[in-house]
Amino acid sequence: MYKKYIKRFLDIIAALILIILFLPVWIIIPILMKLEHYQYPLLYKPIRIGKNGKSFNLFKFRSMIMLEEKGKLVHAIGIWKKNKELFEKYKKSGWKLEIGNDPRITKLGKILRQTSIDEMPQVFNILKGEMSLVGPRAYVQPEIDDAIKRHGKKIKPYIKKSLTVKPGLSGPWQVSGRNKIPWKDRVKMDAEYAKKLTFAKDIIIVLKTPLAMLSKW
Repeated sequence: MYKKYIKRFLDIIAALILIILFLPVWIIIPILMKLEHYQYPLLYKPIRIGKNGKSFNLFKFRSMIMLEEKGKLVHAIGIWKKNKELFEKYKKSGWKLEIGNDPRITKLGKILRQTSIDEMPQVFNILKGEMSLVGPRAYVQPEIDDAIKRHGKKIKPYIKKSLTVKPGLSGPWQVSGRNKIPWKDRVKMDAEYAKKLTFAKDIIIVLKTPLAMLSKW
């Protein structure tokens, strides 16, 4: 009952409250972004894997630089073509780098990421029914493929289970150490969450989220 109906109702209410509560952010951040790089888009919309393996465009305030290729601005993912050694380090570190060591991130982007403000547009993914307020991380297909390659078939059941529920704006790994947690442990936490999804567990994660955001400073 909770998983099928109540959780969705609470997601919609929470998303609307967050949109209203953080109204100044929706105004100030786009202005700051345009002052830093006026020609860049405000939103970054990477393809992520959602419930039951269905892909969707996840909304984020853009925190990375853009590169010009063939007369077009493309996202900073292209920087890996010029620095394959760093890309390998990025993958081996669980698809992450320390913010200060990531050449893709803008000056404003560092602040957006440290405060998790870059994630706020995902409230619109929640309203669309693609995400939930609380849930597993929204993974990208290459990191899933790489995890299977690195850890073998034993990681597959955890990935499969984590994809039985909608990804969340916050979730178990975000409030339990975030990027310090290895990828294989993150997906195990997500699978455990999906297996034992309850209202009480969601409330605990919601209450822990502000502290987890502040702990990044």
